[in-house]
Amino acid sequence: MTARITVIGSINMDLVTTTERFPDKGETLLGSDFQTIPGGKGANQAVAAAKLGADVTMIGCVGDDPFGEPLIKNLEKNRIHTSNVEPVTGVPTGIAVITVAENDNTIIVVPGANDHVTPEVVRQSEEAIKDSDVLLLQFEIPMESVKEAVRLADKNDTKVVLNPAPARPVDLDLLEQVDYITPNEHELKILLDSEEKKSFYDQNREKFFVTQGSKGVLYYDGEKEVLVPGYDVDVVDTTGAGDTFNGGFSVALAEGKTLEEACCYGNVVGALSVSQFGAQTGMPQREEVMKFLEKRV
Repeated sequence: MTARITVIGSINMDLVTTTERFPDKGETLLGSDFQTIPGGKGANQAVAAAKLGADVTMIGCVGDDPFGEPLIKNLEKNRIHTSNVEPVTGVPTGIAVITVAENDNTIIVVPGANDHVTPEVVRQSEEAIKDSDVLLLQFEIPMESVKEAVRLADKNDTKVVLNPAPARPVDLDLLEQVDYITPNEHELKILLDSEEKKSFYDQNREKFFVTQGSKGVLYYDGEKEVLVPGYDVDVVDTTGAGDTFNGGFSVALAEGKTLEEACCYGNVVGALSVSQFGAQTGMPQREEVMKFLEKRV
């Protein structure tokens, strides 16, 4: 069964500079490389899922600047349906300024056209949501649009994976409506910013899948906490690792894998992605994942 995934989220061009170390405040360093690479959390997760064999629909916006058309073509090259990607006149495409150094990265995001993914844009795409096994969401589009997407998914019995990144406070009713929530440890602290939300977490821990980098993913199986361990690889670039995990996790869920299997699958694709340069360019194909798993049986 082919997994059917709809992703509503950001579409950015990543402006990536590589240097030996991060500059101090006010300091100028010479970089060793510069590249423009398709990115955005939404587009990244869509590409990750598509490379794993899913039938993926992307819903989002690009600008009418020189970055917009290449980003749409990049999605199409990855066999992603783009009829729900809208160019916005007079608005720049979203960008992310990324510095890669010391086996890590820093990122500044300028939303641009992503702020034009309005609730109306989401409503126009209800059929795609209805026809999906999983709806995958993040926080690089307006919050009211995320809420509308969750409402439509609930109306059409479509499972929702919410990756609450970049971290921001959210309404409790949003957490109540989604099926799976995938924060990292930092994002979880920001989500649980009130006693009411902490109480919700305690009573609904089976919804939360807390990513911990190379350590793996922590979730609650109804009786106890389970840490699904990560995989040791030679790290080249961590950009997009979380997005790759979410793409893999969503595909596994849509294919009917157990929660532990879905976490394991997400860990594998995330680990393979950091062993290559770039967010989307480093994401593994399904065949690579299967070979990796076969070697560890």
